[in-house]
Amino acid sequence: MFSKILIANRGEIALRIIRACRELSIQTAVVYSTADKDAAYLKLADQAICIGDAPPAESYLNIPRIISAAEIADVQAIHPGYGFLAENDHFAEICRSCRIEFIGPPHKAMEMVGDKVECKKLAKKAKVPTVPGSDGAVDDEKVALRIAQEIEYPVIIKAAAGGGGRGMRVAHNDVSLRAGLRQAQAEAENAFKDSTVYIEKYVEFGRHVEVQVLADSQGNALHLWERDCSMQRRHQKLVEESPSPVLRPEVRRELCESAVRLIRAAGYTNAGTVEFLVDKKQNFYLLEVNARIQVEHPVTEQVTGIDLIKEQIRIASGLPLSFKQKDVPQIGHAIECRINAEDPARNFAPSPGTINEWRPPGGPGVRLDSHAYAGYRIPPNYDSMIGKLIVHRPTRAEAIACMKRALGEFHVWPIKTTIPLHLQIMDNHEFQKGDVDTGFVERVLLNR
Repeated sequence: MFSKILIANRGEIALRIIRACRELSIQTAVVYSTADKDAAYLKLADQAICIGDAPPAESYLNIPRIISAAEIADVQAIHPGYGFLAENDHFAEICRSCRIEFIGPPHKAMEMVGDKVECKKLAKKAKVPTVPGSDGAVDDEKVALRIAQEIEYPVIIKAAAGGGGRGMRVAHNDVSLRAGLRQAQAEAENAFKDSTVYIEKYVEFGRHVEVQVLADSQGNALHLWERDCSMQRRHQKLVEESPSPVLRPEVRRELCESAVRLIRAAGYTNAGTVEFLVDKKQNFYLLEVNARIQVEHPVTEQVTGIDLIKEQIRIASGLPLSFKQKDVPQIGHAIECRINAEDPARNFAPSPGTINEWRPPGGPGVRLDSHAYAGYRIPPNYDSMIGKLIVHRPTRAEAIACMKRALGEFHVWPIKTTIPLHLQIMDNHEFQKGDVDTGFVERVLLNR
């Protein structure tokens, strides 16, 4: 086991990793930007190192400064959290070339699953269902039109190196395909410095269901069941739950087994998430692989009782998985709401600034992962999430009731948050029945 780890991230995930390390008797060093100099979690780490100014390029995305901090702190490993450099295969390779373990998958496996075109090819070899579409990159308009006519509209154009809804356009006819192709390529180039796009059949009214996987360096690989992340806005997740309220048992089993086949084929180790699109008939298709810990990992922890951060650290240190597939339970129902500093009434405009009043919820079945507190200043430079509210109860109906109570207790002022939208979701009859899809929030709740 490592004796000291550097945390190359910020906010609630940095605090989450610090806590896991403390329970494993591992010392921590955490990097921070000048915008985060007053973050309370810095005092919980054994060492805090400023690596630059607020812009991510000058701090959390600056590889040389992070490596220098790791060398100064004399750590054996770096945990990248999620976002920033977490899925950067070049960063993973640099860490290991400097004899610092990267707590994540091998860089070659990360590179393979990170390229959606290559990942789709690998999935076909592993007999994992994929969405009908182009066999590879598409950069020619005539080719795009031919593919769209073969698989039939609507289609979706996606950035090969993308994520978070960027470099993505839906087309319902030839005219919108031509425009969408150019727009997606330009957006992908701007966001990821890679204009490569591909085309797939657009599955309307589909659900987003993902599978948490773990694999060690001894060849053991398993799943920790699924999470349903269908409640989204602009491809950004709002609410996640486990188990999915609609999957038939045989579909759940095959979905999870498909995820394990894919990560085995990729030579993948550590934690990862295989994301699928599920249609109304419960046919499922691979979306992508996230080669890191996910924001929504707590819902899996709640239903399985397995600490995913600790498992990441154990695997990276060379230890085998301490349990087998048959030992992974799926107990009760967990729901997570992402609490963002955004104003739903103003088209989700960011709401940075100082939190004057902060009264978090509590009681049976309630967990809050957050780095915020009364007096905390939310910087405008980073993601707007200030916390993750998670509940775990014996049934889904009880979990929804618990979440409504917890959201009602949660008081943040004067910052605007997404709490009102989450309350609206929990009160919605279709959500309560589980009759939703990835477009439900915008189509029904926001009517946009």
